[in-house]
Amino acid sequence: MEMELTALHWIYVVFIALIIGFMVKRRDTTLICIIGIFLLALVATGSLASSISGIFNSFIFAITELMSTILIISIIVAMSTVLTKSGINDVMIAPFAKFIKNPTLAFWVIGIVMMVISWFFWPSPAVALLGAVLLPVALRAGLPALGVAMAMNLFGHGIALSGDFIIQAAPKLTGDAASIPVGDVIAASIPLVITMGVVTTLSAFILLKRDMKLGRIKADNEGFVQDQTISENLLTLGQKNFFAVFIPIAFLLDVVAMSILKLQGGDATALVGGTAVFILLVLSLVAHKQQGLEKSTAYLIQGFQFGFKVFGPVIPIAAFFYLGDSGFNQIIGDYLPKTSLGIVNDLGAALAASVPLTKEIAAVTLTGIGAITGLDGSGFSGISLAGSVAKLFGTAIGGGTATLTALGQITAIWVGGGTLIPWALIPAAAICNVSPFELARRNLLPVTIGLAVTTIVAMFLI
Repeated sequence: MEMELTALHWIYVVFIALIIGFMVKRRDTTLICIIGIFLLALVATGSLASSISGIFNSFIFAITELMSTILIISIIVAMSTVLTKSGINDVMIAPFAKFIKNPTLAFWVIGIVMMVISWFFWPSPAVALLGAVLLPVALRAGLPALGVAMAMNLFGHGIALSGDFIIQAAPKLTGDAASIPVGDVIAASIPLVITMGVVTTLSAFILLKRDMKLGRIKADNEGFVQDQTISENLLTLGQKNFFAVFIPIAFLLDVVAMSILKLQGGDATALVGGTAVFILLVLSLVAHKQQGLEKSTAYLIQGFQFGFKVFGPVIPIAAFFYLGDSGFNQIIGDYLPKTSLGIVNDLGAALAASVPLTKEIAAVTLTGIGAITGLDGSGFSGISLAGSVAKLFGTAIGGGTATLTALGQITAIWVGGGTLIPWALIPAAAICNVSPFELARRNLLPVTIGLAVTTIVAMFLI
């Protein structure tokens, strides 16, 4: 499994290390990412003009890829603004407020609900469905917005997406690559998903509570919904009660439609987004009457201002990480070796080819391959490679293919699916109005602990 590594691969590795280092030091990474994009383009093309153009083109590519996420966040924020201004939000959250009375309950209830919904419809639509309603409840219970984002992120983009037990897109990809049935991958992943989920979420919660106690993170009882506007007397109590029932029913109908029509990912997100637009327009017309047309536009503008303000700092880092996968050819051109599967996949394959084989080394290597291929921020682009390597390793050591496949899948998705790569965890960060970079920093230690323990467990299961 020889893999030719070029200067482009090593430049990418160096800048990954620099980006991680700057994040750990709580410094901005925009300049580092832009320099990395420029150097990759310069080394690939040898043209100064093409390298400078490559920076701009990489931004366009990143914005295009992220546009659906920007739109759903902007629309949800716009809808949430009119919900709060009309007083409907207070009526909607009243039942939850009676149940979620402290930060501990808020963290675990939000996390578990997020996990269950994400199993059926994937995390991004689940964030949109839950965030606008449960964020104010959690804040009032004393859980900081960062804690809410961590709960939704770790349970949704971590536990639910890495196992993918219901939709089964991830185990299908890895199982096909490893030439084993999907059922074998799912069965092997169950103990690993449980281990990873329990260790990571417990670690995250313990560290969060410690930092709250020490005053490093404060429960400010505020969120973007509360900050943006103050409730006004725009509706009667009867109208508020009606819409407080109508809106959850509308989203529940979305859930039913997703199930019946088998909508996933972007299609499911689009359904939620379209429903939010419809609710925004209806509420604007009912609440503001003759000014409803103008007010609906004003709410949308507020939402888009928020969305692009949040995504602005993330576009450069997203542009850099996209160069690690299929974005390289589209942004810079066909300058990688003919056998290349993309920079991050090449690095993973090279790692697999350079280590001796025991079951312990095989487990550690699959974790490394999963982490490396997850650096492009999708979580899914490298799991086929993880399945292929797991098959080779399983044959070499005489078994354990399913466990190794599941381990590579879990690692790739936890790293790249939305818990560590800043631009990939934007949905939860944006809904909670926290920095995606700060959320990534908060997740780093718990996820690392979880991966270490899960790798050790996998060694005993091979």
